[in-house]
Amino acid sequence: MATLVFSALGTLIGGPLGGAIGALVGQQVDHAIIGSGTREGPKLKELAVTTSSYGTAVPRIFGTMRVPGTIIWATDLVEHRDKSGGKGKPSVVSYSYSASFAVALSSRALSGEGAGIGRIWADGNLLRGSGGDLKAAGAMRFYPGTAHQDIDPLIAAAEGVAGCPAYRGMAYVVFEDLQLGDFGNRIPTLSFEVMAGDSELELADLVDGIIDEVSAAVPLIGIVGLSCDGPVIDLLSGLDPAIPFDCDVSGDTLVLGRQESGLPARLGEATASAADDAFGSQFGFSRKRLPPPASAPEVIRYYDVERDFQIGLQRAPGKPAAGQPQSLELPAALYAADARRIAADVARRSSWARQSLSWRTAELDPAIGPGKLVVVPDCPGIWRVNDWEWREAGVEMTLWRAVAAASTVPVADPGRFNAPADNSNGPTILRAFELPWDGTGSGQSPHLFAATSSPAGGWNGAALYADEGDGQLVALGSASRLRAIVGVVADPLGSGSSLLFDRQSAIVVDLASTDLELIPATVEQLARGANRALIGSEIIQFAAASALGNGRWLLTGLLRGRGGTESAIAGHAPGESFVLIDGNMTALDPNLVGSGVTTVIAAIGLADLDPVRSEIACRGLSLRPLSPVHPRIATDPSGDLQMSWIRRARGAWSWLDGVDVPLGEQAEEYVVTLGDVEVPIATWSVIAPALILPAATLTQLRPAGIGAAFQVRQRGSYALSEGLLLTHLTA
Repeated sequence: MATLVFSALGTLIGGPLGGAIGALVGQQVDHAIIGSGTREGPKLKELAVTTSSYGTAVPRIFGTMRVPGTIIWATDLVEHRDKSGGKGKPSVVSYSYSASFAVALSSRALSGEGAGIGRIWADGNLLRGSGGDLKAAGAMRFYPGTAHQDIDPLIAAAEGVAGCPAYRGMAYVVFEDLQLGDFGNRIPTLSFEVMAGDSELELADLVDGIIDEVSAAVPLIGIVGLSCDGPVIDLLSGLDPAIPFDCDVSGDTLVLGRQESGLPARLGEATASAADDAFGSQFGFSRKRLPPPASAPEVIRYYDVERDFQIGLQRAPGKPAAGQPQSLELPAALYAADARRIAADVARRSSWARQSLSWRTAELDPAIGPGKLVVVPDCPGIWRVNDWEWREAGVEMTLWRAVAAASTVPVADPGRFNAPADNSNGPTILRAFELPWDGTGSGQSPHLFAATSSPAGGWNGAALYADEGDGQLVALGSASRLRAIVGVVADPLGSGSSLLFDRQSAIVVDLASTDLELIPATVEQLARGANRALIGSEIIQFAAASALGNGRWLLTGLLRGRGGTESAIAGHAPGESFVLIDGNMTALDPNLVGSGVTTVIAAIGLADLDPVRSEIACRGLSLRPLSPVHPRIATDPSGDLQMSWIRRARGAWSWLDGVDVPLGEQAEEYVVTLGDVEVPIATWSVIAPALILPAATLTQLRPAGIGAAFQVRQRGSYALSEGLLLTHLTA
């Protein structure tokens, strides 16, 4: 402060009296710098982003602020290859990158309760949410800038312990292997919500360590945070119009303060002066009333906490003054209500300060100094001492009319703001299964899928692996970042028929999250494959879906045993999983998964401490032929048994008019058995969908097979189909 400089120089040259004179001169300089309503502080900046330029100042942070940070260390980008494909599609190799770097946030150590890092924005979206969860893969470490903090192990490993600074006295963060796929494979533009841990800011916090022998117990009411990246005088200059304070240099310590309440002191009687240049020489005082300003200060621009620290604007309540209003730049983080209150206070102070009073008294009261409230004889109202000077005729003071307390607190609205989504990350839900061949691509390999989801809306995908049980995980690529619609069936499915449209039965499903939804479908949409779902080992379709609340849904209008899974209609158990078969699933490469019966699929998401595993349901369903249908039995006059059936084929789901169903296998062959299929009484292999057993053969079979069942299975290229009951052997 100029007051300290001039006071020290005056004392050095002229002793105590010289110090007083120097202090008076310094006070005038301080008044010109701090007390003037026309002086401007630092301008507000639009939201800045991370830089890495040499010589960039690292700010001192007070309270809670959003700051860009400065990159102080970084590695080269690391390339990652990700292979995807399957289900007859060509393999695709994609490349992504990660980086490790450190960002300086504050040149003032962050200490105290609540100190640390809050949200982090990357390219305008949240990289770290309010719950502390990172939205991208990688790790982050925070160093508060204490005097004893250790070096970062990653920086030490890259630079060597001897050449690695600990950055003591500087708060910074280190990102390790941050995945850059969401940011165009580059380091994104970052900004950080920094919390310095100061519960209630005071002016003393801003000058601590900058000015010696100073008392500045001025509460910065309403100010949530400040950032100082230049001389502290600039910051004080920006605060003074909004939260004014005064300098008192009458003692050994510089006092920055302001009396806001309590009983005002009483000044002595006015004293006349014989000096020619003295004001009010005959009466000892003079009044002055300035005209209204051409541009009244009525608008406050500030950093709005409720709008993620973007620049906000509040206008003082009441009738606007004539002319263009003056805008006050307040480089502080505020809530809208506090900003409007400050705007109202600034406008009222500007109006009341038009009345000033020059007063001379012969009494020297040590308790009266700049910023003190006083009353004067025969002048109504309360006045504030703006400055004083000890002269030959007495103590001369300039008084401004004190602002009366506001009768109401203004209501404020921060305005509309579309904040980036802060959906928390959650654990991964994994369902792996095999589906029937849909007729596209090759039908010579299993069609494996993984449905990945989460109860949290912020889940953004997972890495998939095949676990063969030997402790080694085979990478399968990344899962779809769209959450699959999965859940649990509340009650076991009852019996049904794969030949009928069931309008009576219903299924109650509890989905994994309340924000997951099911939609109805028309009959035409069902015919095109809409609303297919896997429950246990059965594929169903549903026409109607009704929300029951809290993530529970009622499904009606059912088609059962779809895709050749009619054998799974019976035998449902409680708590079976529900998976909607749609485009949110991830196709798995069967060559990477392998054919081992013990192989399971594993998934690892950002919030998963351990891999999530799932057995592969419906194993073999893709390559297993569909069982024949429509059995026909006849006995001719000679006693021969004639049995026939209709063939179905894998992948032949469309209705072909006038064309036979394609075979889908290398050859057409059927196996007919009598009795237990594992230990049959007799077996026949045929290459046509019919079998004729002579009466003599039936006579030979009757002693051991009365009542036994004739079943037929289609022999495919890779497996046998489920059996179709043809008839029973009768006496």
